[in-house]
Order: sequence, then C-alpha cells, then structure tokens
Amino acid sequence: MSSVYDVVDYNKLVSFIWSVADDCLRDVYVRGKYRDVILPMTIIARFDAIIEGEKANILEKKEWAEAGGWDIHKTLDTSIDLPFYNISKFRLKDLKSETNSQNLKKNFEEYLDGFSNNIKEILEKFEFNNQLTKMTNAGILGSVIEKFTSSDLNLSPYDEKNSYGIVVKKGLDNHAMGTLFEEIIRKFNEENNEEAGEHFTPRDVVELMADIAIVPVMDKIKNGTYSIYDGACGTFGMATIAEERLQTLAKKNNKNVSIHLIGQEVNPETYAISKADLLIRGGDTVSNNVFYGSTLSDDKTSGEHFDFMLSNPPYGKTWKTDLAILGVGSDKDLKKNIIDKRFVTSYKEQEDFRMIPDVSDGQLLFLLNNISKMKDTELGSRIIEVHNGSALFTGDAGNGASNARRYIIEEDLIEAIIQLPENMFYNTGITTYIWILSNRKEEKRKGKIQLINASELKTPLRKNLGKKNCEFSKENRKIILDTYLNFKENEISKIFSNEEFAYYKVTVDRPLRQAIICNDEKIKEIEKELEKIGFNNKISKANLEGTFIKNSATVIKELEKTDNILAYLELLKDMKKDDKYLDFEEFEKLFNKKLKKYELKAASLNKFISTGLMTNMIVRDENASIQKDTKGNIVVDPELRDTEIVPFTYKGGIEEFIKKEVLPYHNDAFVDETKTQIGYEINFTKYFYKAKELESIETIVARIKELEKESDGMMKNILEGLYDE
Repeated sequence: MSSVYDVVDYNKLVSFIWSVADDCLRDVYVRGKYRDVILPMTIIARFDAIIEGEKANILEKKEWAEAGGWDIHKTLDTSIDLPFYNISKFRLKDLKSETNSQNLKKNFEEYLDGFSNNIKEILEKFEFNNQLTKMTNAGILGSVIEKFTSSDLNLSPYDEKNSYGIVVKKGLDNHAMGTLFEEIIRKFNEENNEEAGEHFTPRDVVELMADIAIVPVMDKIKNGTYSIYDGACGTFGMATIAEERLQTLAKKNNKNVSIHLIGQEVNPETYAISKADLLIRGGDTVSNNVFYGSTLSDDKTSGEHFDFMLSNPPYGKTWKTDLAILGVGSDKDLKKNIIDKRFVTSYKEQEDFRMIPDVSDGQLLFLLNNISKMKDTELGSRIIEVHNGSALFTGDAGNGASNARRYIIEEDLIEAIIQLPENMFYNTGITTYIWILSNRKEEKRKGKIQLINASELKTPLRKNLGKKNCEFSKENRKIILDTYLNFKENEISKIFSNEEFAYYKVTVDRPLRQAIICNDEKIKEIEKELEKIGFNNKISKANLEGTFIKNSATVIKELEKTDNILAYLELLKDMKKDDKYLDFEEFEKLFNKKLKKYELKAASLNKFISTGLMTNMIVRDENASIQKDTKGNIVVDPELRDTEIVPFTYKGGIEEFIKKEVLPYHNDAFVDETKTQIGYEINFTKYFYKAKELESIETIVARIKELEKESDGMMKNILEGLYDE
C-alpha cells in the first residue's frame, strides 16, 4: 500500500522528472516538444514498475504457451493477475546496459513490441516510436532510460522500504499518478506559454465532489452494481476517487457493491494516461472502459445511463470543431443545423427549443450530455460538475445558454451550487462552482435551489502547485458537506425557490408620432439637395454621397421619374404652412388627394418619402397623433423600443410591472407579447454581497492629521537641506 503524497512530495517528483528534460533533451528538443518523450516514458516506467513483480511468471507462462503451441496472448490474458504484460526478455532497467546506440534502439523496440495490445494502443496515442530514431541519432536514448530507472525514482504503486520497514521512497497510488501527470502537463503548458484548455481537478476538490455525490444517498445504496461516468475524464482521477469513496461508505454500511467506471476523453495524450490508469487499476473491459473522442460530437455512450456522473468539463474553450460535425443542415448559422436531442428538444411552448451556447464556451453542453444519461430508477442519478462563473449567467433570454439553465431549473434538477475559493486549481485562478443535480430530490429540496458560498473556506498551501495556493482540509470539506446536507440558511447558505432565478425579457414599444414641417426653409433645402445631385441629368450613386437622399439603385430609379419629383415639390409648396402638421395620416391623405390631379403613375407620399428627400421635414413629436397602418394597427417607433426585465417573482407579473414601472413615465407604452422571452440566471454575487463598512469621520480625520504630520516633517527636512547648502 502506498503512502499519501503531499505537496512537497509532488514537487520533488515533478522536479526530478523535469530534470530528465533539462539534462537529456535540452539540446535535441525545443521546450514545447519535451512532452513527446517525458509523458510516454513516464507511462512506460509506470507499467514496467508494476510488471516487475510478475515478470518471471509472465516469461514462464510465455514459454509454456510456446511449448504447447498455444496463443501466447490468450494464454496470458487468463493466466496472470495483471490486465497487461510484457513478453520481451527485457525489463526497462536491463536496456541501459547496452552501449551501442543502434543495438539499444533495436532492444528498446523489441521491449516495446513485447507489451500487450492494450498498452501498445496507449503508446500509439503518444506516437512514441517516432521519438526513438530521434533520440538514437542524438545519442540520448541511453541517458533517458538511465534517468527513468534511477534509484531516486519510484513510479510503482508500492512503497519501497529498508530492512527496518521504514519507507524510503513512497509509492504512487492511482490518483497520485494522475495528479503527477496533470502537474507535468501543466508545467509543459506553462513553459510553452500555452493555455491548458482544461483545468485539472485537485484531489481535495474531487474528494468533496465524491462526498457530495454519494453521502446523501447512502441510505438508498443496496447490494449491487453502480456506475460512475465522466464525459471529460482527463486522467480519470475523478471517477477513481468517487469509486474509492463509494466502496468505503458501502463497507461501513455493510453493503457489497461493484462499480463500473466509464469515461471519455478527447485529448489523445490524456486519453492514453486515463487508459493506462484504468488498466493499472484492474482492466479495461466492457463494464470498465474509457473511450477516445469528443463527447459532444461523438458520444461513445449514447443511449446509456449512469448512477453517478462527476466531471470538470473544459470551460472558456471553443467547441467549433464539434459544431461542424454536429450540424446536419445547410444553414449558414451552423448552430441551427444541430438536431442532437441532448441539446435540442421540444419543450413547453417551443417545438424547437435550442439549448446551444456560444461557440466560445461549451461547458453547458457537457452538463446537458450528463442530464441525457440520468437513470429513471429509485436512486435516480446524481451529477456533480465543476463550472466557471459564465455558466451561471451568460446568454440573453431565449439564448442557448439561458435556455439550458431554464430547462435544468424548470425540470427541478439543481439541488445546490457551491462557490469555491479562487486559486483552487492548478491551471487557473478564477472562481469556480460545483453544480449538484439530481432527478430524485428530497421532498424538502423540491422547487428550491441552495447556494453555498464556500469562497473563504480554504487552507493555504505551504508551497503553490501552479496557480493553486490553497486547498480544502478535512475540516473545510466537512463544513461544506454539512452545510449542504443540513439544508438550512446561514451566513454561507441561502435557499431560494426556482422562480427566483427566472425573468421575463419584455419588449416595450411606443407608437410612432411624427410631425411634418412644411415651410419655405425645408422646401428650399430639398431643392438644394436636388441641385447637388444634378437633378434632370443622369444620376449615379456617387452623386448621392453627402446628401440626405438615400443611396440606392431603387432611389435613383425613383429620382429619374422627373415628373413625379416636380409634382411632389409643387404639392409641398401648395401645402406649406408655418405650424407643424401634427397628424401624419391627415397630411398623407391630403397630399395623395391633391396628387391625383397630376395623373401620375406609381406616385404617392410614401414613394416620395422613400427617396429620403423629406428626411428634413419629418420629425418626431410627442404632441403628434399616433400613426396607424392601413389596417388600423398602431405603427411602432423603432427608435423608442426598449426592453424591461421582469422577475418571475414580481407581484402581479408583467401587467403590474408595466403599470407601475413604465406607464407613469410613458402612458402610451405597450408590450409586444410576441417578443417576450423567458430567461434564467443565477447571480451569486448579488445574494452574498456584503457592503464594506465605511470608516467613521473621526478615523478619517485622524488619518489625515497623521499624513499632515508626516508631510510636514518631509518638507522641513527638504528645506533644511536647501539652507545647509
């Protein structure tokens, strides 16, 4: 059994492995390519260390199969205790004795070829064979092997002890191994000035998530089989910790459970690491499996359902590649081509209810994917997922992200959301949140969401791990878990009805009120504009630049109807007056009536207005009559259009809100009900905001006096220095 690794242990181990890069690779590889060697070599060394104790037995079984004419791989698959093996005559440490570089390469290739197929697949994801030639030609292959077989390094899961039983080198359990990989990858990204893309989840956060997933339902856990799924599994550490926790709690409750682990990972290197981890833990089978590919666009577990789903999906990361694959239509807006039922459904009043967020951030899609895999059983399913703040509020009402929140909340799936401290993760210092979902809520939680502010519940690290400068101690985790379980309000816990987070986005319109100023000045302005463009001559778009006339081919056609334009001018002169025309419709009727005597085709006030020539005459005026169309409908003024946010909880709803908050200021305003949208957002800051207490006047005055004293002393010293000179 391995000892527990602390921060110092990790840093020492990471530093040693990094030294391989500095000592062996520096002159051969650019820093961004160190990972091509370090990561697969770490995995090879890990497998080699585990196989070490079984190596003699493996070779004996191999000889046995060869002698009997049996299939070696089928024989080993059933006759050894490990789910992987190496049938070459070499161990990793045996290779370093070869001094000839070409022979060393040949021996190493034979060694790699001796691995079982499941390990070969892992190494293929690293494209490691490509590196052997490069290292051989550079003469560094031997030194790299030397480093990874050093007595200072223990990559086995078992402690190394001296003759007195004292641990001299700690072993690495599976999660510790996963964390090691995560830290190495983080360091590579940092050195290469890359964003990590994913934010690996430290053990303390995972342990909290596992407790939240399992502890509340332990009374429902029976003897049997349970599944744990992670659709963005990374190195698979989250699922394995949850498995450990479930097994521990089950034993405490005298329950016998078996657990299936299922995951999917899109990054080939990380997939290889998770695959390796699963093999090391007990095999990669139908019931325990990690799949390669994108969960969003190539869901390998489509149609399957799981008991527990824990995940830390990528956030702030584009899903443009998935978008192109998911689309099955020809719309220029690729999101409209998506028909995947995980993200698009028929919901309430909308047949095409689209829960598709902006392409720059797909984290909510992972949550929807998990929701699609919830079980309809007595236990149901529990989802514990990490998100950044944008999942709480981005997206306007009716937008995909808001729709996703709407669906999740209205289906009453969210039990609680926990705000974590900053700088909890290795690769990011941003604030993150744990979402807790269940389709089997306790009665007391139905229709409610608990918000827990754990931003100050943290323990500082003695030494940072990347950007991680704090952690959850056991005491911190207990406080958070107890706060969640107790489901009571206190300083860090608030409970709200689902409706608290909902709002209507209401479009408020006002009628168009236009007056006409038809006097000599305005008419002369029109004549000047016509003169500018060379009216009565050939007019081009270039002529229209710098005028208030609309610049379009349609307008040019209209201006070329010389008789019509001249008639319009004559009518304006005939209808001029000093006061404004306050009734637009009456003006229009009179204008068109007078126009009839000219017997012109396709002539009207609207045609004249369409040219832009009357722009200077038509003004908005609050005293003007409300304009209506030919069907008697009020014409809306687009410039006065506004939106209002009406909380679901507003007493009396939209009607009462408009009555109290809008009509007192604009009594002609009205709601366009066809444009009303429903939105959902969760404003954590609002609910836990604490105003800073202002200093008393006495304190401020005292501080000012102190500053005056200090400045007086400084001036005295300066002046004395001048006089001394």
